[in-house]
Amino acid sequence: MTQTVSVALGPRSYDIHVGAGLLARSGSLLAPFAHGLVPVVTDANVAPLHLDAVLNSLHARNIDAAPVVLPPGEETKSFAGLEKVCRELLSLGVERSGLIVALGGGVIGDLTGFAAGMLKRGVNYAQLPTTLLAQVDSSVGGKTAIDVPEGKNLIGLFHQPRIVLADISVLATLPRRELLAGYAEVVKYGALRDVEFFAWLETNGAAALAGDEAALARMVAHCCRMKAEIVARDEHEFGERALLNLGHTFGHALEAATNYSGTLLHGEAVAVGMVLAFRLSERLGHSPGAEAERLIRHLKAVGLPTAIDDFAGERPAPERLLEFMQRDKKSDAGRLKFVLARRLGETFLSNDVPAEAVRAVLAQ
Repeated sequence: MTQTVSVALGPRSYDIHVGAGLLARSGSLLAPFAHGLVPVVTDANVAPLHLDAVLNSLHARNIDAAPVVLPPGEETKSFAGLEKVCRELLSLGVERSGLIVALGGGVIGDLTGFAAGMLKRGVNYAQLPTTLLAQVDSSVGGKTAIDVPEGKNLIGLFHQPRIVLADISVLATLPRRELLAGYAEVVKYGALRDVEFFAWLETNGAAALAGDEAALARMVAHCCRMKAEIVARDEHEFGERALLNLGHTFGHALEAATNYSGTLLHGEAVAVGMVLAFRLSERLGHSPGAEAERLIRHLKAVGLPTAIDDFAGERPAPERLLEFMQRDKKSDAGRLKFVLARRLGETFLSNDVPAEAVRAVLAQ
């Protein structure tokens, strides 16, 4: 059974479909938006697993489609990767009235969405996320970006998709580490605004991670619904949407410090970042330590890292991490901006966090 979540943005509204077997039905679901040749952008890891299902479904609806296969990994989300995908799309003759399909995880979704937003001043695109992280987070809301040495996602734009197809059956092909990285973003939704959902995860999260389709569908749809409601109220992140960055200021700095090398996946960085955000909240007197401990217990129970020392490599110096945070797009006039917590399910944005407090948490 497919669940549909709507992102209400007036004439740019779109639906998120959540369920099993959606890639096999993608032709009929994408047909209303398809004009001319439809490029399907994916990577070399996803292509052998899921590309044929999408191409066959499109062809069955007499939609001409062609694959664009990119190298896998965060390194592709770069200026070089952006140039490559833009030029390949142009060589295929993509039309301004056409549709580009992003088939893959967050890297492919971000890169394809960015390219679609720039090409011919804006081409429609569809998100077909194949990772848990992309299904519950990056495929929804229209944020697109690339990474640069100065930091993560610093070059980008907002460009909403026309449709999102979150096929939960494809999650069975994910390596356990990738699945857990996505689960960190799931936990984030409970931690930032919905303690009842967090409690549900404590009871049912393991079953979802083990492949229980009913639990997976409920989990993914709930996260999409939460994000859709926030995006509808604050599309361009001038206020409430910034709460979705819980753990990300720390997490992005950790990713940058490890050179986006795969030493630390984005979701793993978010898991550690959330713990650090709760520890910072505790240090500043906003949250009792028991809240951080409960978060840590659940993250550890499923196998996610909860501390900087939990991932391989040399521990980044606090000063180096602070430098990356100062460059983060969420900083304001040099002031550090963080999502802080009063308790699980209750977070708020603080625009002026003392660097000394952050340094102390990083050194702890």
